[in-house]
Amino acid sequence: MQQIATVNISFPKSLLKDIDSVAEEESRTRSELLREATRMYIERKRRWKGIFAFWGREAKSARLSPSQVDKAIRQVRGLNKG
Repeated sequence: MQQIATVNISFPKSLLKDIDSVAEEESRTRSELLREATRMYIERKRRWKGIFAFWGREAKSARLSPSQVDKAIRQVRGLNKG
């Protein structure tokens, strides 16, 4: 069985109100909601880290400079021409 630790954290009252509102809508406790939100945040950070690592390796193997990568991204996003 996984051990549980209790943690005290502070939230602005308006954010806590939003947390409680969502928890109530989803029939969860505040703790359940915050655990799930934390898991989702950590997973998203890991995915982005993996994406950046992958494309960093790709850029390196293609011998692209950071400015070339930036220029390509800006072109794809339509932020500049050429």
